[in-house]
Amino acid sequence: MSIQKYRRIKEMREDRDWTQQYVADLLHINRRTYGAYENGVNMIPVDILIQLSCIYETSVDYLLGLTNNKMRNH
Repeated sequence: MSIQKYRRIKEMREDRDWTQQYVADLLHINRRTYGAYENGVNMIPVDILIQLSCIYETSVDYLLGLTNNKMRNH
């Protein structure tokens, strides 16, 4: 994974005026761990990506930069 791909997760968080701590709490993880995901230091586990897609109401593909369509396909 590249930092470019994780940038969307940061952008979606900032668009909502949420802190890293808030999102980390939603995910039940440490803020530093979340920050490392957001900054591309650590790869994001699949289960966390799925949770983030639910939180942001978008697809995992969008979060990973595989599509520019923010809408989830149901």
